[in-house]
This record gives sequence, C-alpha cells and structure tokens, in this order.
Amino acid sequence: MRRLNSKEEQIMQILWKLDRAFVKEIRAEMDEPRPPITTVSSIVRKLESEGFIAHENFGKTYRYYPAIPQDSYRKSTFRRLLDNYFGGSPRQLLSYFVEEEDVSPDEIDQILEDIRRKEEEDKQ
Repeated sequence: MRRLNSKEEQIMQILWKLDRAFVKEIRAEMDEPRPPITTVSSIVRKLESEGFIAHENFGKTYRYYPAIPQDSYRKSTFRRLLDNYFGGSPRQLLSYFVEEEDVSPDEIDQILEDIRRKEEEDKQ
C-alpha cells in the first residue's frame, strides 16, 4: 500500500472519523486554511481511483466512505516507519522512545505488562 501525502491522509482521517461524507462535509472538517472545494474533490477522486475510498450515489452527488480500514493503513505505515528508520528492529524503536521521547518507567512497566498479557492470550 502506498504512503499517502499529507492532504490525502487528512481526507482519509476525516472519512475514518465520519464513516461517510460528501465532499463539502470533508472540506468542512479540514484545517484552516481550507483548500478550495475543487481541490478536495480532485483528491477524493484520486483516492477513489486508487481504491482507498468508494462512493454511493445520491442523484448527481456522491457520498464517500473508506474502502480500506484505518487499521490496515496504520499497519502498513508503521511497518514502513519501523523498516526505514529503525532497521526493522522493535528494540531500536523502543530504545528511541526511552532515550528521545522521555517515556517514563511507569509507561515502560505498562508496556511490559501489555506484552505479557498478549503472550498469555496467545498461549490460550
């Protein structure tokens, strides 16, 4: 799955949030300064042609909805981040958070607890 540019990703985030929306509703949710409606419409049509979104007809207008789940895009994006910036190593990623993002010991303990719980669930 290709990486979306910032405007495309913003539109997808809006659609994932709203579930279904007309172009004018998508535009209304965008940050100021909002792009022209024609720009939003062009991006939406491009995303649709690439299979990221789909539409349903309402006369001469279309209401758009996500064609891919947010989770699928998140996994793809995260995998790319992990591979490109941390050599595919979860350890390097976690080390980055500890060293650069000031993750607290309590947060680390919670992460370890989550990992242990997941391991137990996977065993059952």
